[in-house]
Amino acid sequence: MNYILFDDQRRSSFLPLTFTNTCADLLMGAFTNRQRWEKFLGSETSSITVELLKRKFPLISGEDNILINTRLIPEKNVVNEIVNLGKGKKLISDQTVLAMRMSGEELVQIINKADSKESLSITQAISKTDLSAIQTLYKVNLLENIWDFYLKNAEVLINDVRLIDDSEFKSKSGEANTYLGKGQLLIHKEATVNASVLNTDNGPIIIDEGAEVMEGCMIRGPFYLGKNAVLKMGAKVYGASSIGDYAKVGGEVNNSVINAYSNKAHDGFIGNSVIGYWCNMGADSNTSNLKNDYSIVKLWNYDKESFVKSGQQFLGLIMGDHSKCGINTMFNTGTVTGVCCNIYGSGFQPNFIPSFSWGKPGSFATYQFEKALEVIKKVMERRNLHLDGTEELLLREVFETTESLRNKFNKTT
Repeated sequence: MNYILFDDQRRSSFLPLTFTNTCADLLMGAFTNRQRWEKFLGSETSSITVELLKRKFPLISGEDNILINTRLIPEKNVVNEIVNLGKGKKLISDQTVLAMRMSGEELVQIINKADSKESLSITQAISKTDLSAIQTLYKVNLLENIWDFYLKNAEVLINDVRLIDDSEFKSKSGEANTYLGKGQLLIHKEATVNASVLNTDNGPIIIDEGAEVMEGCMIRGPFYLGKNAVLKMGAKVYGASSIGDYAKVGGEVNNSVINAYSNKAHDGFIGNSVIGYWCNMGADSNTSNLKNDYSIVKLWNYDKESFVKSGQQFLGLIMGDHSKCGINTMFNTGTVTGVCCNIYGSGFQPNFIPSFSWGKPGSFATYQFEKALEVIKKVMERRNLHLDGTEELLLREVFETTESLRNKFNKTT
């Protein structure tokens, strides 16, 4: 069987993170959703996504294909239904298509019908495929909005423990640590934890291969620290939080997700936030995650190009890939920064900063593409990695497709 993960029309609800990623390739719990599905299925997956992302996440079609919604979090019951789905059938929950099974020929016909010039056409074509529908009889776990990455992080992290090969982990490590709670503690044999406090009362703590927890850290689960990631000295982490591979994090973190290769290496607070790949937060940068009047937070909506009520009382910062902020940067409650932003200056930043913006409160301009690219290459080279042509082309397309929104923003600042 050939398995394919597809983005549906709600992809835009996860912008700016989905400018550069499918919904399946963002961290939540101990894995991305793609990694999670591949563990359940015992098989690699490819993607059906918007034109912008096709080169980075290509489609591999087979003779017999099962397509799975990227927003669907796998659990035993729904996985069993999907792998046993009959030919020409689709599985739905309410009006949402969860999965469908079709031949390679049928898949090609659908793709050929889609107009590649319309960014959502392929996702619409897939979702509206005329197959015999089977309605699920139980509640499924779907990502609906961008804040779900931290809202659902606790339950997902607790379930992810079952997908980890605990033969490579131990329950204690290092010297002079204090272990509290009766929950699961998994520290990889190749990880380092010294003179820190680890509390599993509220959920598991997972320290992955090559990770380092420096002296004086205080961690409350549920918590995941990715491969070769570093928790700096004296860091305070409240669950449920996840930190991706090779990330470096210090200061105070509460119920947040930080994707791979991003740094918040110094003091400062981040709460109820989602940080993309390759971001950097300067020393003593802070996010507000609760309004002074305790009211519901409004968040920028890319479809409506305006702020809408999120329904959330706690909501901090959403930061797109490759964005950076200088020291002492202050982010107000419910701030969205796009891809490749360079932010600095005193005072609270605007609650929405479009992709490829450069500046400070009251004075923003376009972050010129070649200059942004030069910085990205330098950052990646420090990790012995190189920006490939596919990623460069994707970033250029993000720069071009967000130009109109950026120009409107620059005129108002």
